[in-house]
Amino acid sequence: MTKKTKISSTIDYSKDGKHFGYLSIPHSTNKSGWGSIHMPIISIRNGKGPVAVFTGGNHGDEYEGPIGLMNIARSLEANNINGQIIIIPALNYPAFMAGDRVSPIDGLNMNRVYPGKSDGSITPMIADYLTTKIIPLTDILVDIHSGGKTMMFSPLSTYQNVPNIGVNQKAKEAALAFAAPICLEIVELDPDGMLDTAVAKMGKIFVGTELGGGGTSTPTTVSIVETGIKNILSHFNIINEKPKTREEMGLEPIKRMHMPDPKSFTFSEDTGVYEALIELDASVKIGDIIGQIHFPEKPERNPITYKSGIEGILIGRTHKALVSPGDFLALVAQEIK
Repeated sequence: MTKKTKISSTIDYSKDGKHFGYLSIPHSTNKSGWGSIHMPIISIRNGKGPVAVFTGGNHGDEYEGPIGLMNIARSLEANNINGQIIIIPALNYPAFMAGDRVSPIDGLNMNRVYPGKSDGSITPMIADYLTTKIIPLTDILVDIHSGGKTMMFSPLSTYQNVPNIGVNQKAKEAALAFAAPICLEIVELDPDGMLDTAVAKMGKIFVGTELGGGGTSTPTTVSIVETGIKNILSHFNIINEKPKTREEMGLEPIKRMHMPDPKSFTFSEDTGVYEALIELDASVKIGDIIGQIHFPEKPERNPITYKSGIEGILIGRTHKALVSPGDFLALVAQEIK
């Protein structure tokens, strides 16, 4: 029995060829009583074979994925692939068009509502469509993230250490094939409702990324996206090319890293102005000061320092200066020897 959804697609995913279309998502407003949101989706198919799904804009203020995916979608042709590529450049389309992390319509974070709800508000409705209509088709799903407006990361690919060892190993191999400067085995602080958790539970391969941030893109991060997408397609034999290693591109080898301890994360306990005291990719030891918070309402007060809880390399930090208790400040990971 096919599960019902309120979302309809202008694309028939079983048809060969290159098709630009959209998902029609019902959305009644004061300005459009019988209106809908048209969220772009692309299918490029050439016969039977592996299926790769690529998503960007899961958070609306992350631009590296949408830019890279739109470039790739225009450049690929169906007769040059084996199998199928499905691209959703901006998964949380309302948030993307507003330049916000979460949807301006229902205030929800797309990456916290899976598996979604077919009769829910806009965000869980999109998540339900992905869970019931798109993920079942795929062999590999790559969700391209960056730090958005509030965070900054050393460019990295990620895979989750899930209970299914077979999927975990395949995800690790795919994340390495992506060829970002860092390949990180992640431990999600709050895995329930996340896309990677939903994909893993369905026995599918998932690769994520964190590529820069700051609410913008750079030539370097967009290049990493585009090279990574082509490497994934090569890795799964969807295009007839050999994945490019970083060494072949004249770059430093991949650093394989993990987050061995919750102390990898540092969160604010104060309200004030955060001053980062070390740069991304810097090595730290336990107890090294990584930043401090100033108190502008009492400039005579000494700042509160924040120290690393583990030894490793700083690969992520807040991009904003004004912080409050609970805000993310820093992420330190360790190399896998």
